[in-house]
Amino acid sequence: MTAHVTARRSDRGPLAEISGLTVGPASGGPPVLHDACLSVPPGQVLGVVGRSGSGKSSLAYSLLGHVRPGLEVRSGTVRVAGLDPFDRADAGRLRGRVVSFLGQDPASSLNPALRIGTQIAEAVSLRSSVKRGDDVRARVEELLLSVRLPADRAFRRRMPSRLSGGQAQRVGLALALAGTPRLLVLDEPTSGLDTVLADAVRGLLAEFLSAGDRAALLVSHDPAWIASVADEVIRLDGGRIVAGAVKTPVPVPTQTESRTGGSGPRRPRSVTAPGGLSVRGLSAAHGRVAVLHDVSLTVPAGSCTAVVGPSGSGKTTLARCLAGLHRPARGGVEWREAGAERGRGAAVQLVAQDARGALNPRESVRSALLRPLRDIGRRSAQDAFEEAVRLLGLVGLDEGVLARRPGELSGGQRQRVALARTLAAEPRALVCDEITSALDPETASGILDLLDSLRRTLGLTVVMVTHDLTAVARRAERVVVLGAGRVVEDGPVNRVLVAPEHPLTRELLAYTDDPVLAVPE
Repeated sequence: MTAHVTARRSDRGPLAEISGLTVGPASGGPPVLHDACLSVPPGQVLGVVGRSGSGKSSLAYSLLGHVRPGLEVRSGTVRVAGLDPFDRADAGRLRGRVVSFLGQDPASSLNPALRIGTQIAEAVSLRSSVKRGDDVRARVEELLLSVRLPADRAFRRRMPSRLSGGQAQRVGLALALAGTPRLLVLDEPTSGLDTVLADAVRGLLAEFLSAGDRAALLVSHDPAWIASVADEVIRLDGGRIVAGAVKTPVPVPTQTESRTGGSGPRRPRSVTAPGGLSVRGLSAAHGRVAVLHDVSLTVPAGSCTAVVGPSGSGKTTLARCLAGLHRPARGGVEWREAGAERGRGAAVQLVAQDARGALNPRESVRSALLRPLRDIGRRSAQDAFEEAVRLLGLVGLDEGVLARRPGELSGGQRQRVALARTLAAEPRALVCDEITSALDPETASGILDLLDSLRRTLGLTVVMVTHDLTAVARRAERVVVLGAGRVVEDGPVNRVLVAPEHPLTRELLAYTDDPVLAVPE
């Protein structure tokens, strides 16, 4: 279902070229990118694969003349259309005009204080030759329609906070295309989207790449997409470009393996106890916009329940309501567990999708863990330190990460630190909101294995909000399907994924990347 692109070969020089690029911490230490060399000819798509923390994003950012805070360029050169993106004057000529960026976090590219129409209009005025008011507005409407969004005045006046994840990603794509760039840098642009919207965004990007001599550097954990669009694939390992990238999808499990765990990680036996998480008649809104409508569900103590649904269906709002971070308009959430000791913090804790945003970039891991341990637990400095080391051990990290800042950690390490900080409050239930969406399959599997281990050792209850239906099949006992803020289907995983009753569930399964889970028409 994913659109395919056949890039036209060109005998001209490369549109982008990286030679001997080494990037590392400004304070010293091993490089995150070592002696990288590549070229991207006009009209071609270069795919980049590798584990989380292998240097893929650092490689992508270099084409825009950017390095993450705490890092520096130690050696090497980068050229885009013959210009140096690290030179301030050249960067002004390149960014948004010759090269544009679309990342996995659309919120980071949108100003939360400006309406989306205003933001796109500013991008058009700054990055293109269109300057007159009427012409700019017409171009804004054209861009919105090109990414399959409404172009009416009401939609243009929306604030970013009123967009779903899929809408925000498409607005981000409209911003990236405002200056008609020749090179698009794509860093996991579909990682946080449901299967239907991810396929739509892939189709939009395919249309862009098929026009003219446009080129792209595509970073993705989706092997099927990489195989379908890339002219060449490179693999990063430990900051080095290595041989051996394969342009074919990884094997999918058999039907039995996908639905029961098979040879992969098995769903842990649920140690249920009386009580659990109970939601009754929950309705919630953002301002005057209703998001959830009369949601009711039960999560038995010690079990794992998955929440799935299209982007914008209310999953994150439900997660925040479960954790007490969003006040419902009606109904309520209650946690009950007979005979269990009450933790020092709230019984239900949220583990957010964006671990980078959840951690203070200027604060060390040590500070991030010690503050809640001392504030919530009333521990002495020494006791708090010992507990921090114990929590890091629980999530598979050693004491050495305490001195690091979030920018010096891989994606998987950051997510583990976020989990450790959440565990400092001694919760009885974890609400995990897309915590593996930005991770490579191997690292994501490790995080899910960790959640399974925490369920067994600590008796935790887990609510897993996700777009990954294969993970749902392998890890959860029950699944709740949300559509337009309502529960449209609810039941055991083996029933909902094998014999779905609602059309929305069937559509989500039909667009999944795992053909084993696809439901025949």
